[in-house]
Amino acid sequence: MNVDAFRKPFQAPAQVAFHRTELGIILGLYGRMVAAGEWRDYGISHLPEVAVFSIFRRSAENPLYRIEKRPKLRLKQGLYAVIGMDGQILKRGHELKPVLCVLEKKLIRAVK
Repeated sequence: MNVDAFRKPFQAPAQVAFHRTELGIILGLYGRMVAAGEWRDYGISHLPEVAVFSIFRRSAENPLYRIEKRPKLRLKQGLYAVIGMDGQILKRGHELKPVLCVLEKKLIRAVK
């Protein structure tokens, strides 16, 4: 019997999602910002072309930042992007940690 007849052709996933290691990095930053009193809530959306981690100051308003994962851009501009409240792309890149550095800078403050 021919085994190749039973193999299914490769299909792209129905939706894009964050991997466990990516969520660990994002939630580590989120926890530090919650402890600093900057952020209060988050939301995660998994769509056909993009996965979005939205960060809120309060749960009833628009997100302060969105961390997006777009696999279609992995060979061009980079897989990950941090987008501000006004839709401006703050940082884009191929690796998650350097992209999130733009948000880490907001945690550093002068101590009196």
